[in-house]
Amino acid sequence: MSSDDKKKNMSCANCGKTEEDGNTTLKACVACKMVKYCNRDCQIQHRPHHKEECKKRAAELHDEALFKQPPPNEDCPICFVPLPKLHTTGSKYYACCGKVVCSGCIFAVKLSSKKRLCPFCRTPPAITDEDDNKREEKRIELGDAIALNAQGSHYSTGNYGYPQSHTKALELWHRAAKLGNSPAHYNIGICYYLGNGVIQDRKKAKYHYEKAAIGGHVDARFNLGSLELNASRRIKHYLIAAGFGSDIAIEETKKLFMSGHATKKDYEAALHSRQVYLDSIKSDQRDMAAKFDYDSYRYY
Repeated sequence: MSSDDKKKNMSCANCGKTEEDGNTTLKACVACKMVKYCNRDCQIQHRPHHKEECKKRAAELHDEALFKQPPPNEDCPICFVPLPKLHTTGSKYYACCGKVVCSGCIFAVKLSSKKRLCPFCRTPPAITDEDDNKREEKRIELGDAIALNAQGSHYSTGNYGYPQSHTKALELWHRAAKLGNSPAHYNIGICYYLGNGVIQDRKKAKYHYEKAAIGGHVDARFNLGSLELNASRRIKHYLIAAGFGSDIAIEETKKLFMSGHATKKDYEAALHSRQVYLDSIKSDQRDMAAKFDYDSYRYY
């Protein structure tokens, strides 16, 4: 950090006061984090001088967060192999204990016990939708974001004994999103993109897609790539999606390569990252389950 940068960090960018000058607590500019102010008035007065620099740095910070490699998926709590990012048949959430278990472990318990017990806590399945909903409600009371998102989906479709209500679905998804649930952000993004239960707003849709993508949601990442007009930025999105197993991201990268908007290196990188991902999630147990019933246990 240069001496000028240090000075900016230690004093108000407008009036020059430091915390040592009196009862002054400097607060960083929320957008760019580069400069500090002693109060709101100083920030407003300095705005004309700082606006362009702030806008540029804020955009850089936004892209740093957006294109940062997302966190890896959590491990299955039983076999400790990373859970698949794609295909809902590759894992299942159990409201009895709040665990997400992979298809291989689900299949193994089914083979050994001939019952549909929870693979983690061995709780028998709920007999009715009402019983299952009660379990979900208990998880929600504990602040379980996955349960909140799931219940939002039930209201959205009107399934499992819930009345269809886009308003209630959005309320639950927003609660889950505040807890950092990426699928909830994605669901909200879809609503704004299509105008389901809300006024169609592509800007808000993109905001929630970005939040979901940063958290590792592959479909949200692909959607951002499809919405992006800049070819180099589009490729960045597709490469990240390919790194979590997205076949369609591979196909779109190939199209860009064939049309001259992506390089051979880009396409090879997409193929390589997808293979690294597949190697990380593959297991004999999951393969056995998929071989037994591909539609029920597919995980890639």
